Amino acid sequence: MLRSRSYIATPPGATIKEQLEDRGMSQKEFAARMDMSEKHVSNLINGDVKITPDTAYKLEIVLGVPAEFWNNLEAIYRSKIAKVNAENAMDSDMEIARRFPYGEMAKYNWVPATKDPKEKVLNLRKYFEVVQLSLLDNEQITKIACRRLATTEKSNLALIAWAQRVKIQSRNISVEPINLDRLVDFIPEFKHMTLLDPKDFVPQLKMDFARCGVALVFVPHLKGSFLHGASFVDGNKIVIGITARGKDADRFWFSLFHEIAHILLGHIGQYGGISEEDEKRADGYARDMLIDQDAFLAFKEKKDYSRQSVLMFAKEQGIAPGIVVGRMQTERMLLHNELNDLKEKYKIVS
Repeated sequence: MLRSRSYIATPPGATIKEQLEDRGMSQKEFAARMDMSEKHVSNLINGDVKITPDTAYKLEIVLGVPAEFWNNLEAIYRSKIAKVNAENAMDSDMEIARRFPYGEMAKYNWVPATKDPKEKVLNLRKYFEVVQLSLLDNEQITKIACRRLATTEKSNLALIAWAQRVKIQSRNISVEPINLDRLVDFIPEFKHMTLLDPKDFVPQLKMDFARCGVALVFVPHLKGSFLHGASFVDGNKIVIGITARGKDADRFWFSLFHEIAHILLGHIGQYGGISEEDEKRADGYARDMLIDQDAFLAFKEKKDYSRQSVLMFAKEQGIAPGIVVGRMQTERMLLHNELNDLKEKYKIVS
């Protein structure tokens, strides 16, 4: 017997059992009369196997109850099971949907606006392309290069929603076959782009990534997702998603190079997500791609952190001075309110 809030699904076997009890017939004898194994009869009574037309005919002969009755009883039972499962799944999904930033997603037109809990569930299932929201725990569905995800954490749900939007937008981007060597060759050009305005570098940046088999997508940040970017494999392409609306330029470039690091270090697509150690390696790789480590250590040893010194060092490295300032603030060479006028703000809309 299965049940939900509104439905109870009672197997036809319960009626068979009643018939046997009325006759004082054991299941062993009944199995012999039906020319079935005792195990099959037990499964039949428990509803673990279906009453087929052949079985319904045998029941009519042995119990004297028309085959049509048993066929109808089986159809009703299977229909009730579907309703029980659907209602229980809806109840479970409504709990999960409640933790999604649905209002914010609707504001960005990712999902239709609604306050009805069931409509939210149905809209989210369509958005994520799953029959049940609990399936989002499955790594084969999310495939995001980040910590392991679970639908029990609100921040993870925001991240999953954001990554799905990245995936949806990336489908409209044509890319060449994946070529990581070419991606490495483009790194100096990416560094040079830090000196340009977004309206000038974004189109070229997207084209360069596409030539490497990577779809670059910019998506608004979702509150509570605690991320600046994510990367994953989707079909025959690699996808990088970056949040950029109202973002500090130095964080934008570090986030982008961090995702490049995940790709080049082989972190995307690995089982179980990525570890804290992987994150640290990607941080270090991104840091050193943006600013040569030996050059930065030499700059640091001089202990001249003046505006002029920072501008000169940035020029030597061929990068925006704001990136140097961000690095210095991170390493506590500067306070977080020092030289911030050298840091730019980006507004990038995909």
